Amino acid sequence: MNLLTLLLFCALCGTGTALGMAVRRLRLQEQSMENAAARIREYLLDRRKGGIECNEEGAMYHLFHEVNSLVTIADAHADSERQAKEFLRDTISDISHQLKTPIAALNIYNGILQQEAADTATVQEFTALSEQELDRIESLVQNLLKMARLDAGAITLEQSPENLSELLEHIREQYSFRAEQEGKEINLEGDEQASLLCDRTWLTEAIGNLVKNALDHTEQGDRILVRWQQSPCLTQITVEDTGSGIHPEDLYHIFKRFYRSRFSKDTQGIGLGLPLAKSIIEAHRGSIEVHSEIMAGTTFIINFPIQMG
Repeated sequence: MNLLTLLLFCALCGTGTALGMAVRRLRLQEQSMENAAARIREYLLDRRKGGIECNEEGAMYHLFHEVNSLVTIADAHADSERQAKEFLRDTISDISHQLKTPIAALNIYNGILQQEAADTATVQEFTALSEQELDRIESLVQNLLKMARLDAGAITLEQSPENLSELLEHIREQYSFRAEQEGKEINLEGDEQASLLCDRTWLTEAIGNLVKNALDHTEQGDRILVRWQQSPCLTQITVEDTGSGIHPEDLYHIFKRFYRSRFSKDTQGIGLGLPLAKSIIEAHRGSIEVHSEIMAGTTFIINFPIQMG
């Protein structure tokens, strides 16, 4: 075998080896693509979840990496949609349950009114009771609408600097008649020059709910103190009372919607005041916490970070 033939033979062997390796690599890539396609089909059929494994580098790796990113995003969206459906289902169930009691009461009262139409005292008594139940329904619906708007991000807070002393005095005046009728005190304490960047209407709603909650859980002779103070980075508002306190078992749950304690004597509340207050405060980038001691009172602490211009 001469030199030319030998070189030609070696070249053919090298080419054959290279072709063989190329074919083998193509087959491996084809197998990887088939596996990836199978994983994608399985994911779409929801038989199993997870990304596509790829130990290679280069374009194939980048392709699979992008597919895995899409899978992660799709999983997140699916979980979010599932949670939204569960929330809607639970909310509708809660609304239905909460409306049954006042509607059933109204039906009973109306039946009594029809039977006792000639008895003026009875008519007056059950007309007042009917009005009370209608007020509960209106309060329930209004609070649910407010919370739904907050949850959906459909509310734009109209924030402006508000004098805290004036804002909190307005809340005190709202509840002063009830406090006087029940033999309770509502006192204010804080710097009269302090101000807070907030939506006055919504913040009044939130703090007003805390004051109302304090009135609901105090007795004649008890006191409610609304106090505020500021530091260079924080505005703090506290609503504290000398009432019955919150049972330790309930502290973790009091901001849950429709939560009703088995220890509470409040039979009229619908369980939305505190969750609504929390949502409003958090919409202002604030936080709320609670400390309580049985038969010693409860303190709600609200913190708002100072917003730098």
